[in-house]
Amino acid sequence: MYNIAAIGGDGTGPEVIAEGKKVISAICSKKNVKINFTDIDVNGERYLRTGEILPASVLNDLKKFDAIYLGAIGHPDVKPGILEKGILLKIRFELDQYINLRPVKLFEGVETPLKDKSPEDIDFVVVRENTGGIYTGHGGVTRENTQDEIASQTMIYDRRTVDRCVKYAYELKRKRDAINQKYKDKPIHLVHKRNVLTYCGDLWYRAFEEMGDREYKDLKREYAHIDACNMWFVKNPEWFDVIVTENLFGDIITDLGAMIQGGMGVSAGGNINPNGASMFEPIGGSAPKYKGLNAINPTAAILAGAMMMEFLGETQIAMEIESAMKKVLKEMKSTNAGKMGMTTSEVGDRVAKYCV
Repeated sequence: MYNIAAIGGDGTGPEVIAEGKKVISAICSKKNVKINFTDIDVNGERYLRTGEILPASVLNDLKKFDAIYLGAIGHPDVKPGILEKGILLKIRFELDQYINLRPVKLFEGVETPLKDKSPEDIDFVVVRENTGGIYTGHGGVTRENTQDEIASQTMIYDRRTVDRCVKYAYELKRKRDAINQKYKDKPIHLVHKRNVLTYCGDLWYRAFEEMGDREYKDLKREYAHIDACNMWFVKNPEWFDVIVTENLFGDIITDLGAMIQGGMGVSAGGNINPNGASMFEPIGGSAPKYKGLNAINPTAAILAGAMMMEFLGETQIAMEIESAMKKVLKEMKSTNAGKMGMTTSEVGDRVAKYCV
């Protein structure tokens, strides 16, 4: 029995999560795997209604689940930052979900803006440090609303935080190398900006190199500046397999990664605590203008569900969900909302049908 907390969230979040739950329930029934979803009321509507964002009691309950399945956070009537910090970042920090895992994988039939690039060329994963760096909020403002206003926000890292992220990336690289020779032929990349951010950059670089020399001599490794990495994502995405980077840079390059794999509608991610409750979500946001229209693309949510099942140890289920999703993507006219040639629920129905 797997107990999953389902947070539909805002906008179209509940709609895409419903399709993901439909697919997971269908294949789990086929495989005689028991799965129990518990809906959690955490979203912008609750905040507007009660003033509560993420009560301590709810946060404590989330820690007891095997995983968290999130739709989207973001409400048009709530000031940006309130829900994102109060829900997303708080869950990540409090549950120590220190890895943000973002597969960048182009599927057959999905259009990429990169000319002459195919699924063979775009198939890598970004390991983003998820609980440290500039997002921790160290800094402040003085002389606010004057011509002399000063604002600061500091990138802070300790060696333990860096080491455990780098360790996760190296282990993932070794796992992928064992799966496919095409991965083995590529290096693991550390991405930073150590020529300018000399303190944090040097810490990451030394941790990466020392761990590689000590424990992973069999793995190829390279370093890339963040700006160069952005260029190569566009020019030569086939160079990459596993990329490890700090929080801010990971946030930037994963959105670019989402675009080259076909857009936010097909991009899934996981917030991972290898020893605790992890959270899986589509990347595309709440898309409130499509709310209730049965027109949003649930692909990313379904793929996030596959990631969740793999995390829970159900690798075969995860593979079958992805395989079924690939078939449906070939049948869709577009991955854009309202242009798929089928409704949100029809996409879920077809994936579930192919799973069983």
